Amino acid sequence: MNWNQIEGNWEQFKGKAQEQWGKITGDDMDVIAGNRKQLSGKIQEAYGKSEEEAEREIDTWLGRH
Repeated sequence: MNWNQIEGNWEQFKGKAQEQWGKITGDDMDVIAGNRKQLSGKIQEAYGKSEEEAEREIDTWLGRH
């Protein structure tokens, strides 16, 4: 699966994303609206990770879906 599919079906995937990154609120997920850069930024903010770490986590999560 690629990110364009996630972005286009965000309503279906945001629950799975929130399960993965529970510190990110539902309201944040609504604002992210499938935007990968915004998701990465929220992961960095909520978990104190670097941009590279956040991107690796997203890639790993993407590979599972």
